[in-house]
Amino acid sequence: MHERYYDELLRFFAHSVKDVHEAQDLTQQTIQRVLERRYAGGEVDNVRALLYEVARNLLIDRHRQLQLRRHESDAVLLEHAAPAACEPEVVYAGQQRVQLLVSTIEALPPRCRQAFILHKIEGLPQAEVAHTMGVSLNMVERHIMLAVATCRKALGGMPEARRVAQPATGDPVD
Repeated sequence: MHERYYDELLRFFAHSVKDVHEAQDLTQQTIQRVLERRYAGGEVDNVRALLYEVARNLLIDRHRQLQLRRHESDAVLLEHAAPAACEPEVVYAGQQRVQLLVSTIEALPPRCRQAFILHKIEGLPQAEVAHTMGVSLNMVERHIMLAVATCRKALGGMPEARRVAQPATGDPVD
């Protein structure tokens, strides 16, 4: 079978993919799949028809893979500037800002810190924070407002953090 259909399949693939080396690979894959089917005990009435069926399926698979991998060439991608968020200065400023916020939150009074973390970081509704802490909803609101104001004041001393790496909302804490 290999000798009988190899050249025919090779011409078929070479015409389809326009690359001799890829055509050779596809021809080998086709013959291998048909041989595996035959050795697995599958009856093959028309070997040539089966070869072309497998060959077409391989071409379809190849086309799908090429569609998934289609993108600009590496040279074009290298010409694009990296996003500003990837610049070392921006990353460093962001790290400083996070460290400042963490130390500011850690310095809050314990109940204020707890309310702030439960609501702003863990995402609990204020009513649930009030229930968890055993305080009124009004007290939770006061704790959160104090924590937010303290964080804003701490960030106010970092003009580079306001210019760089600020969230789209413009509000660094809320």
